Amino acid sequence: MKWLQKNCPESRVGLVLPGGGARGAYQVGVLKAVARVLPKSYGTTSPFSVITGTSAGSINATALAIHADHFRKGVMRLSHVWKNFHSEQVFRTDTLGIFKSGGHWLAAMMLGGLGKHNPHSLLDRAPLVELLNTYFDYSKIQQVIDDGHLHALGITASGYHSGQSVTFYQGADSIKPWARERRVGCATNLGIEHLMASSAIPLLFSAIKLNREYFGDGSMRQTAPLSSALHLGADRVLVVGVQESRPPVPEREGNINYPPMADILGHAMNSIFLDGLDSDLERVERINKTIRLIPSRKLERGGVTLRPVEVLCISPSQEIDEIAARYSHLLPRSLRFLLRGVGVYGNHGSTLVSYLLFEKAFCRELIALGYKDAMNSKDEILDLFSSENKS
Repeated sequence: MKWLQKNCPESRVGLVLPGGGARGAYQVGVLKAVARVLPKSYGTTSPFSVITGTSAGSINATALAIHADHFRKGVMRLSHVWKNFHSEQVFRTDTLGIFKSGGHWLAAMMLGGLGKHNPHSLLDRAPLVELLNTYFDYSKIQQVIDDGHLHALGITASGYHSGQSVTFYQGADSIKPWARERRVGCATNLGIEHLMASSAIPLLFSAIKLNREYFGDGSMRQTAPLSSALHLGADRVLVVGVQESRPPVPEREGNINYPPMADILGHAMNSIFLDGLDSDLERVERINKTIRLIPSRKLERGGVTLRPVEVLCISPSQEIDEIAARYSHLLPRSLRFLLRGVGVYGNHGSTLVSYLLFEKAFCRELIALGYKDAMNSKDEILDLFSSENKS
């Protein structure tokens, strides 16, 4: 089997890591499998020339980009962090901090607002800032680009004022900014502020000001999660989803009670994080089929710049909600108390819990699941990086 040459324009493989909070641990398992199945002859550098991430995926993406000169080392370090996660490393979980935040929100609602002192978020992510600054050397991003180990890194966030989905990217000089309907690409030097903005889940975490606008979680209004990787030069893409590929449709019950607030919030979270990816994958598949039906000479004559894009999507083979329900008791007591107030009990609210369950037992099971699912797709992964039989 022949392998693609690193960073050749006709052979750039992109990696797309969507958002999903604590579900991002699944992506680490898939990456471990990729590092395992690729032969040593492929080299030590990252097999992905273009890496893009959103929300929690932006943090995983940045970790891989920083270690683009040694892919396996980057995956190992990323795995070590996720395997030993505790919620207190992501947001404040101490009783005083939780009750102070909850009391602030209650006062604002009871008094009709507190003006300039209105609360911005339910949880304080100061611990995450400290963690990321400890592990990440952001100056290495430009270094690995200059050394040819990486073509581009893109981090997507959502502007609260403009309503635009903005991909902040750092890459080769040949990459040009782009502007589409509600989607733009902006060249910059990436840093901690972009990661915090991209992962700022609305209401739970405070928005981050970048330039002249406040930005929140990049999964919001991200209608085309694959597009940034394509704009940055990828022509084949590995997507690591965080929802089972074909979620089961539950049977309708005769008597349905009004859903708890936790289930409503979980449904909203799924709409933010998951629905855009499924739609974009369908769109790419449809465009690929259409392009292949049109002779290349007619495409050139008509000035059509669209090209087929090979996409491999690896998604959980099990329901992450069910896994989260088994580990929900591991959440800090103060956070469990807070979540109980919005209806998290038993299996109710397990979707919401799955986004916040930054606890090592849960993360380790997701890593193991991601590894197993990716190993089951070993042939497809190898084919993605093969130069043979490519159109």
